[in-house]
Parts: sequence; C-alpha cells; structure tokens
Amino acid sequence: MATKKAPPSAKKAAPQKAVPSSPAKAAASKKASAPKKAAAPKKAAAPKKAAAPKKAAAPAKAAALAARPAPTVGKAAPAFDLASDSSANVRLADLKGKNVVLYFYPRDSTPGCTKEACSFRDAAADLAKANVVVLGVSRDSIASHQKFKAKYKLNFPLLSDPEGETISAYGSWGPKKFMGRSFDGILRTTVLIDPSGKVKKVYPKVSVETHARNILADLEG
Repeated sequence: MATKKAPPSAKKAAPQKAVPSSPAKAAASKKASAPKKAAAPKKAAAPKKAAAPKKAAAPAKAAALAARPAPTVGKAAPAFDLASDSSANVRLADLKGKNVVLYFYPRDSTPGCTKEACSFRDAAADLAKANVVVLGVSRDSIASHQKFKAKYKLNFPLLSDPEGETISAYGSWGPKKFMGRSFDGILRTTVLIDPSGKVKKVYPKVSVETHARNILADLEG
C-alpha cells in the first residue's frame, strides 16, 4: 500500500537565516548609535592689546595762536594753573610778592634745554636773594620732568603743559626750523613777572648758558 504524503500545511517552515548586513550599513548603524562626542570648549579669545597711548596732540588752538604776541610789558601776566614735577599744581595767583621767572623750553634732557636748566640751578642762591621763583615749562609729562629733575639735580619746579595752552598764551608757540625742516613748536622764551603779577620783561631769544645771569643783571639794574 502506498504511503500517504503529509499535507503541505503539516510541514514545518524552515527558519529563515539572518541576512548579515553589509559592512557599510553596519558602520552607518554604529555611527548612528554611537554617542556624540562633547564639543571641544572654545578657546577664550585672547585679550586685545591695549592701544598704545597717543602722543600728546598739538594745542587745539595752535594754528590760531602761532602768531600770538608775547604778553605786553607792564600788563598783567596771563594766569596759569599747571601741574608740577611734584604733582602739586602751581598757580601764578599764589606767587604774588615774588619775582617769577617763567621760562619755556622745547623738551626735557635735550642739550640746549639741559644747559639752560643747569644755568638756573647753579644760580639758585643768587636768584633766591633777588626774591626770584624759577619755573620751567614744557609739554613734557610729569614723569619726564621727574626724571630730568633727578638726573641733573634741578632745584626748582618744572611745570607740565601738555595741551600747550599756557605756552600759547605767553606767545611761546610758533614756527621753528631745525635741520632744514619747518614746523610749529615751543619757542625758547622767558617772561619775567614782577611781584604784583605784571610782566616786567620778555626774553624772546635766550642764550642757554648765560640766561640766569642775564636775568640777575636785569633785576639788579
């Protein structure tokens, strides 16, 4: 007798083999599942360098005051209130009763300015006897004045006029020439102010080595 075949439904379905994914897909899957790396912290921006300080600008009114005349003899001297090398301010109003030698010079520690300052230093005792207060004025900073004064043992105040207002008011700002170059700058001039605050004499040109003695001679005369 022939054996009966099992109905098709009775056969067990063969388990399907897992199809391995391709390497590319596996890699993509790993990438997708891998945790993201923490973003590297941004480097702090380097602090900006402080801008170099600008050099003192020429007086704002320099162009208008370049040809301004020196104070008139016999008239009240222009008032001033300037910081000194000691950082204390010096005011003309506080110097009543004294002869004031207000001398203007281009720059600290330059040859001519050094000779002029030393001439006043060396004549200090005689100037004191003549009731004289010596004041040097330039546009140099207080720090520059302090170095200049210490280096040459100057025995009188140096005043700082960075904007050039007092320099201009005394007619000491104007055209100059040096080594064939023309420019505006501080003129080496001096104004002698009497005890009442009036202009006694103006020195438009100065001999740096004998200037102090020349002033003494004028006071004695």
